[in-house]
Amino acid sequence: QVQLVESGGGLVQAGGSLRLSCAASGRTFSSYTIGWFRQAPGKEREFVAWISSGGGRTTYADSRKGRFTISRDNAKNTAYLQMNSLQPEDTAVYYCAADRFWHGSSLNYDYWGQGTQVTVSS
Repeated sequence: QVQLVESGGGLVQAGGSLRLSCAASGRTFSSYTIGWFRQAPGKEREFVAWISSGGGRTTYADSRKGRFTISRDNAKNTAYLQMNSLQPEDTAVYYCAADRFWHGSSLNYDYWGQGTQVTVSS
């Protein structure tokens, strides 16, 4: 069982940056693949990025490549999403998810956090 808590969201102007954190409970965090997803009002939840359990492999949704960076610190049981050059269309609730098995960009992760709101003003 893993519990995930996101933090770091907030209001930022277009062009600004935020770093989201995903803190996990439990002693087996390093065994889990971590994904970041987001959901804008009235839209479906969509994939942002994922990182392998050891941190050596990452994948991003095409539209986020170059602006977002996913990372993790297994010693701190925490994953991160650094977001730069934010635009109003990045406004959404951002969720982290965890699973022992690889699910890539699908929503089939076993564990989800409650989400953190990111609002980008123009």
